[in-house]
Amino acid sequence: MHSYSQNLRDRVLRALERGDKPTDIAIRFEVSREWVYDVKTRFESEGLRHSLPVGGRRMSRLSPVEADIRGWIKAQPDLTLAEMCERLAGCGIIIKAPALWHQLNRWNLSFKKNAARQRARARGRSESAGRVERKPARS
Repeated sequence: MHSYSQNLRDRVLRALERGDKPTDIAIRFEVSREWVYDVKTRFESEGLRHSLPVGGRRMSRLSPVEADIRGWIKAQPDLTLAEMCERLAGCGIIIKAPALWHQLNRWNLSFKKNAARQRARARGRSESAGRVERKPARS
């Protein structure tokens, strides 16, 4: 969704300065009456003739303590998400484990805690173990 053009905002403000009613302005420019009031209020209270920025990138609450979290993981690699949440609560940051995991994943700090779970095949099997041949069916 895009904001209305600056030209339209200027025309609405000029019409308000002439003394036109907001309802008449809304009908003439095919906008809502509430939007005309919003433009009028923003101009009168803040002096802004332009639209406010839409959207934007949110900053994580954890970004100020990123270095601390990296230090905790480096010092104690088997630290769980629940333990990190408790430490962060001590710093005044309340966060749940899934949200913490997503932020750690963005920082590429996602890792397996148990090396045994990383194996893709059964332990003790050699690479050259072949398949067992089937016996032919009776003739």
